[in-house]
Amino acid sequence: MKNWSFTIIALVIGFMIAIQFQTVQEPVIRDTRDEWQLREDLLKEKELQSKLIKEIQSNEEKIAMYETERAQGKEQVLRETLEELKMEAGLTPITGPGIILTVEPDFAEIVLGQPVVSVSPELLQRLLNELNKYEAKYISIDGNRIINTTTIRDINNETTIDGQPITEIPFEVKVITENMTKAGKLHNRMQVSKSVEEFFIDNLRVKVSNPIQEVTIPAYENKIQVRFMEPIKADKGGS
Repeated sequence: MKNWSFTIIALVIGFMIAIQFQTVQEPVIRDTRDEWQLREDLLKEKELQSKLIKEIQSNEEKIAMYETERAQGKEQVLRETLEELKMEAGLTPITGPGIILTVEPDFAEIVLGQPVVSVSPELLQRLLNELNKYEAKYISIDGNRIINTTTIRDINNETTIDGQPITEIPFEVKVITENMTKAGKLHNRMQVSKSVEEFFIDNLRVKVSNPIQEVTIPAYENKIQVRFMEPIKADKGGS
């Protein structure tokens, strides 16, 4: 019994000595930097903070610039779209590849001294239909731009285009196509066109020019009447 007691006491004492020895061997690590080292570290931290602030400001400026460019880009797109719509509506002059048809009195009528002073609306309408069939993009007749709402009719024995009379013969029909290749095809087709042949009925003939690189057609000059449409009233707040 005494031996067991002695053994237990010895183990406890040995455990305590081991803990004390370990504590002595591994002292608590303390910050041994002096004041100047602390100042240098603090300065580095401040420099890093200043650098980060500058980067944030730079990124904010870039974001603001991108927003401005995007807003200006939208405005530019709207302007370009408006110009495209004006061009398609015929409100701007346009130049492109095409051909020119010249409507003039038949040579035989000139020899006989019988002047030709008019051309029927039906002939012009048939000519327009054939030109559109062969992919003409823009057309003018006697300087009058042809648009979707153009009317060709007889008023007081005068053929008029949107109210403007054709008073002199010869006159020109200018046609613009998508490219020179299509201008060449249009030239070939109009050479054997039925609508061109029909002009002989009214003692007229149509001369078809070779394809031209630059044909200029004027803008539509009359006021476009818009029906069955009205502007939308904005709700409160401008929406």
